[in-house]
Amino acid sequence: MQIDELNTLIARHARPDASTPVEGVLLAEHNASIEEHSTTGTVLALIAQGEKRLALGDRLYRYGAGQYLVASVDLPISGQFVDASPEHPARGFGMVLHPPSIAELLLEAGSESLGRPSGVPSGLIVSAAPTELLDAVLRLLRLFDRPRDLAVLAPSIKREILWWLIVGEQGATVRQLGLADSHLSHIARAVRWIREHHASAFRVEDVAEICGMSPSAFYRNFQAVTAMSPIQFQKQIRLQQARLQLAASPDDVAGIGFRVGYDSPSQFSREYRRQFGAPPSQDAQRLRGEARGMASLV
Repeated sequence: MQIDELNTLIARHARPDASTPVEGVLLAEHNASIEEHSTTGTVLALIAQGEKRLALGDRLYRYGAGQYLVASVDLPISGQFVDASPEHPARGFGMVLHPPSIAELLLEAGSESLGRPSGVPSGLIVSAAPTELLDAVLRLLRLFDRPRDLAVLAPSIKREILWWLIVGEQGATVRQLGLADSHLSHIARAVRWIREHHASAFRVEDVAEICGMSPSAFYRNFQAVTAMSPIQFQKQIRLQQARLQLAASPDDVAGIGFRVGYDSPSQFSREYRRQFGAPPSQDAQRLRGEARGMASLV
């Protein structure tokens, strides 16, 4: 079966940091069910073995072997593999999605023939992987044992993988990634702006103007994509940034809270504990004591 071969190839080639010889392609193996708080990037994640639960705002996702997830916006999520163990590790394939590459394929194919995507999609979507997509991923991974051929053939197979996403069940969402004037592209612009200015207060009206939307349309579309309000999204980014900094500087709790945008140390500690299950100083020590470095696909 395709999934069995995919699982075997990932087991053979996966590295602790998920890197591969092909730019933008990731292979991951997880031997434990550790809850992770991370950001998705714009990525395809295909599960070969195991099952994963994800939370985005108030939405819950669950996907397993033979299913894929597309993250069309860089979103703050929490999640974990279910019952992963050394005896039965979770394994997956990932590929970074670049909007210019999608735009190029749409131009070549003639986007009109594919239909103009409408509506505002969720930033995360899950579907069963079709045979054509699995076949392309398998042909790419088989080349890992043939480095000379890999360098020449990998770019064309990556394009093929993108194509099967574009014309697949969730193609309308993927196509929005490649259209500069789509609802998704406007919200992605707002997401980048909030990330870059996460430590500063902002008015929703100002971000809406950056996106060329009315405040009401922006607020509605932002929630549809991210499952959060703009202010809730900013808080998630602040807390994740704080956690990253605390792992390196566990004794600077107050300073880090201030740098990510909190004026009140007590509010920072309270919201941090609500998000991560422990106060900042205690969580920082735990992070330093854990063996980190196993990359996640989403």
